[in-house]
Amino acid sequence: MPHDPSHPQTWLARAKSSLALAQVKPSPEIFLEELGYNAQQEAEKALKALCISRGIAFPKTHNLGLLLDLLQQHGEALPSEVLRAVELTPFAIALHYPGTHPPITYDDYLDAVEVARGIVEWVEAHL
Repeated sequence: MPHDPSHPQTWLARAKSSLALAQVKPSPEIFLEELGYNAQQEAEKALKALCISRGIAFPKTHNLGLLLDLLQQHGEALPSEVLRAVELTPFAIALHYPGTHPPITYDDYLDAVEVARGIVEWVEAHL
């Protein structure tokens, strides 16, 4: 497993790890928000892998909209399924902490995982 943070494959491997965690079978002991957080982390790491592969510097951020903007400002044509990454940002910021929002639904969780899966697949195909 790669560990060099300057290498896109390192970030992609971490993205896939986060996606695997997001897909853990929910149980009463596991909050859906935690699984959604892992889906957000997958998307974040995949987008950062793409930035690194394109030589685009990025700040330490959980804001997926910012990462998408950076990629587009550098001429990256992103499909609509990747642009859906902005939907995952709340999982890292607001939904990650108890009491800030109502609990997410199972359908919200499934949608987050599907969005994340689409992002990692697209990024992997375009590295």
